[in-house]
Amino acid sequence: MRKIKSEIPIFFSTDDNYIPCLSVAIHSLEANASDENNYRIIILHTGMSLLGKMELKRLETDNVRISFQNISHITNKMSKDLKLRLRDYYSETIYYRMFIPSMFPEYEKAIYLDGDIVLQDDIANLFNIDLKDNLLGAAIDYVVNTTPEFVEYSDSALGIPAKHYFNSGVLVMNLREMRKARIEEKFITMLLNYNLDTIAPDQDYLNVLCKDRVTYFSDTWNKMPDFGKMYDISELHLIHYNMYRKPWHYKDMPYEEAFWKYAKETSYYEKLLKERSEYTDEQKADDIKAGQKLIDYAVFIQNQEIKLKDIVEYADEDDDLGEDLIKEASQETV
Repeated sequence: MRKIKSEIPIFFSTDDNYIPCLSVAIHSLEANASDENNYRIIILHTGMSLLGKMELKRLETDNVRISFQNISHITNKMSKDLKLRLRDYYSETIYYRMFIPSMFPEYEKAIYLDGDIVLQDDIANLFNIDLKDNLLGAAIDYVVNTTPEFVEYSDSALGIPAKHYFNSGVLVMNLREMRKARIEEKFITMLLNYNLDTIAPDQDYLNVLCKDRVTYFSDTWNKMPDFGKMYDISELHLIHYNMYRKPWHYKDMPYEEAFWKYAKETSYYEKLLKERSEYTDEQKADDIKAGQKLIDYAVFIQNQEIKLKDIVEYADEDDDLGEDLIKEASQETV
């Protein structure tokens, strides 16, 4: 009897600007995929060009399929609120992962990945970790843990010890438990009713809402090049070129060889090389300034009277607003 392959759902979010990097991420995923599984990649967006979709579809293989989900029917209803607190480096796409539980009720578990990653292992090995009844699987965020101002911010503004603060760019999502805990509804209620300042909007909300219900996996599955322990590249399963130190902008980045290995095998290799060569000193200086602005803003938020940790209980008591919006959006045509 022929064995039925398991399906592994993997979500990304993007716009047309990020397609070259996303192509590298997807190519690295399929290069390390096992023939024993089927991998369904679902790209969340609020408008992509046909050309962009066609370029990504060309990456499909026999067991790696790619589809696109426009979620503008949800985001349009809160567009102003989603954009209000965005900071440097962030676009509205960072919020898209929050809507996966309600939009995909057929799945009990899924992977979410940022587009600035490269895989060196089969993503199925991460998907198969046992979450038990925890809401998420994630890795500790070493940007926060190695920056004193962020350490204090995590504790005082979020009520999360920095050693427990996770990065949301690589997630194993227990969608069944997230639906039961009404995480999406609470997020929408907190956003629309309060929309407080944060330094990493989606990530901070997830850390607060999923507190004490996280399975932590090794940072070898979410390795940020400049932060935390340095590894031999052969030890890493997934490299996450987080923040602004990206190999398509900077030369001599830690673990950049993994990125260029897969980039060379995509149609965007020359474009990415050109982007790096044209990345100006002024842009690099702006990157440094933006990083310092985030640190300064973390200090500013700590001194505000009301912080994100203070409103969680209200989201628990009144998440009808989020529920109503989700129901309304689900009745509309995508």
